[in-house]
Amino acid sequence: MSLIDDTRALLATGPLCNACLGRPVADRSFGLTNADRGRAVRTTVALADDEPYVEPDEPCWVCEELCERLDELATRAIDALGDTELYTYQVGSRIPPLLEENDRLLRIDAGFEPDAGEDLGSELNREVGRRIGRRLGVEVDFHRPDVQFLVDVESDSIEVQRNSVSIYGRYRKLERDIPQTEWDKFDESVEELVAPPFLSAFRGTDAVFHGAGREDVDALMLGSGRPFVLEIKEPRRRMADLDELQAAVNGGTNGKVEIEALAFATHEMIERVKEHDASKTYRATVEFFEPVDESAFEAAVDALEGATIQQRTPNRVDHRRADLVRERTVIGIDGSLTDEYTATVEVHGEGGLYIKELVSGDEGRTEPSLAGLLGVEATVSALDVVDVEGVDEPFLLPEFRLDPNGEPASAPDAASPDETAAE
Repeated sequence: MSLIDDTRALLATGPLCNACLGRPVADRSFGLTNADRGRAVRTTVALADDEPYVEPDEPCWVCEELCERLDELATRAIDALGDTELYTYQVGSRIPPLLEENDRLLRIDAGFEPDAGEDLGSELNREVGRRIGRRLGVEVDFHRPDVQFLVDVESDSIEVQRNSVSIYGRYRKLERDIPQTEWDKFDESVEELVAPPFLSAFRGTDAVFHGAGREDVDALMLGSGRPFVLEIKEPRRRMADLDELQAAVNGGTNGKVEIEALAFATHEMIERVKEHDASKTYRATVEFFEPVDESAFEAAVDALEGATIQQRTPNRVDHRRADLVRERTVIGIDGSLTDEYTATVEVHGEGGLYIKELVSGDEGRTEPSLAGLLGVEATVSALDVVDVEGVDEPFLLPEFRLDPNGEPASAPDAASPDETAAE
């Protein structure tokens, strides 16, 4: 059939608004809204029939006047957003089953394919989104926008999801007996020492600390630090001066924790950090239960250089880890005796190598071990992590978004509720 015949068939189904009339032919032409298409084909039929053009004046049987509420829904979405900084957004919708069925029946009754043109939900998302974007000066992002709006038509409500801000960095832990994350047995943690200035700056509801592994609670974390991502939940601000935040943390922990190398990161960086099985370098103070000869010590250290270690889950963690035998490699090791009862050992190990058990043997659960090779019981009295292999960093963002002139962009302001979008 011709476009005029198609239009007559659509109009014969009942009263239609211009948007619902134009939606089944949404694949025709470009640069038009569905309301534009509907008005155009309605005009074409009036011309062909030499009849006066009349705008629809009855309620649309398909959308039940939903398509007349686009400006209202956009305004309500902006109102629901409140005082929130954003640069990207996305709009989704929840359409009542009755309206979805009406949309399908329109096509079937008029002789169209059931999926011809565009569906009602897609049009609602685009048209409400277009109005929001124009009024706030922000861009659509279909991957992970700063803010997601959900227009729930059935409950006549607008839901706003403020996606988290992710900050990548490295931390050093300069005092012992501080866990990485909150733990009831301890008064403070790295997470609790680091998070407060970020929560305040980004006006979030919560902060979640994601580390690239974790050191023992009684171990120091030195050198260039351990990679982490701090995830700020439901932020109302998306920009802050990271240098100022670093200074606030480093000046507010009484020398217990320091952070550096801060950068804005994408959400994907969280999993990259959490899954990063980094090699690490440890420095351990070792105490022997019997005197150790220097030549025997050097021979044992040489035997561990490059060795593949069989480690059954250590006794000290078997209550929370599966009982498995893991193979890990000693990439490099060096050590020296302080006296016949004490040594300092530096080990570069594959990710997941248990250093305390590499020294002690853990009652035969780790083979080979320093104690086993020496035939002398040994224990680690102090352990420091001195280096953690870096995380590949393809998911870092520039510190500030730039405007077209290359200057740091300021946050768009929400429009006043009575401001309307021009078609």
